[in-house]
Amino acid sequence: MRAKVHIRLKAGVHDPQGRAIANALIGLGFDEVGEVRQGKLIELDVDADDAPTARARVEEMCRRLLANPVIETYAIDLEA
Repeated sequence: MRAKVHIRLKAGVHDPQGRAIANALIGLGFDEVGEVRQGKLIELDVDADDAPTARARVEEMCRRLLANPVIETYAIDLEA
């Protein structure tokens, strides 16, 4: 089973990389760009018998390593 974990900074957390991307885009002439928030995507192949088991394992991975719950949120998409 393939899991895609989308990790983003929580609202209100300063995002210097997002600001740098916005500044670069504006510098390239994309004046319509407003706020930019940068995140990351992690794709995992998970050996599990069913989707609920896979989701539970990926949730644990997120809590223990992949995401910082103090400043980040995450969403999990599963594909069979």
